[in-house]
Amino acid sequence: MKGAQGVDELHSKVLIIGSGPAGCTAGVYAARAALAPRLIEGPQPGGQLTITTEVENWPGDESVLGPELMARMRDQVRKAGVDVVGDLIVEVDLTRTPFLAIGDGGTRYTADTIVVATGASARWLGLESETEYRGRGVSACATCDGFFYRGRVCAVVGGGNTAVEEALYLTNFAEKVYLVHRRDSLRADRTNQARLHANPKVETIWNSEVVEVLGDATGVTGIALHDTRDGTVSELAVHGLFVAIGHDPATSLFKGQLHMDDEGYILVTPGSTATSVPGVFAAGDVQDKLFRQAVTSAGMGCMAALEAERYLAGHNIPAIAAEGADYGTLV
Repeated sequence: MKGAQGVDELHSKVLIIGSGPAGCTAGVYAARAALAPRLIEGPQPGGQLTITTEVENWPGDESVLGPELMARMRDQVRKAGVDVVGDLIVEVDLTRTPFLAIGDGGTRYTADTIVVATGASARWLGLESETEYRGRGVSACATCDGFFYRGRVCAVVGGGNTAVEEALYLTNFAEKVYLVHRRDSLRADRTNQARLHANPKVETIWNSEVVEVLGDATGVTGIALHDTRDGTVSELAVHGLFVAIGHDPATSLFKGQLHMDDEGYILVTPGSTATSVPGVFAAGDVQDKLFRQAVTSAGMGCMAALEAERYLAGHNIPAIAAEGADYGTLV
């Protein structure tokens, strides 16, 4: 239908913004609850898993390619009856009801509830060689990829708690782990630093920056390090490089409208996906800076859909089954 300004306006009971594991799972559960949800795919349909290679920690799959896994999720979402829209939301208004989201082509999406599942992205070093070997020895997630480096040598870049925790996690698999930091002291808390320095598998390389990732057809073979004190460049042989300099949640759309922490992650009620605005729920990496796993994001997507269903029921907004959809039994 056309809105007051003569542009397309589409209303839904549940509007899901984002199409990674959190958004897709929210879509499936909302559809099975007969809420006829609409899902806006965003700038990267499928989320971060579409730029990964093998995934070996997704339940039910010993090994699956990230893009393949997300393609299966999107197929399931569509078959469940979710209206999947290839659009990018550029503006939201959470001060009015129903809520309003505007696509980059001008389409206005109104909704009784919103699930924010826009995800987060890892910060990278910005090197061409880093991009070239991403997924072939360069990673931003030790929990995801550490298993591939059993008995090998790895390097972690960073100086905060995340970098230290990544390095310590890698010692479960790797023969040797180098922690590369551009300063002469770490930002990580004292407990993490003590654990790091007590681990014989870890060696810290101070006052150094990675300026190039070295490799060949098989993947990463080493890194070039620039000494920040004397300007010299040396090479270090490693099989994997883990970049742990932080993540950026995709929450700029909601600044000033939803409560966030100092890093821009959306704050939710403990044990819930409820945000500071009733009827708006946040799932996945937009609110989770601790685990950042596909499976935990999917779990939060389920929670968000169920909480949206309860919110709608509590406000006497009836569910409407999508035409032709077979929802089966909600579990």
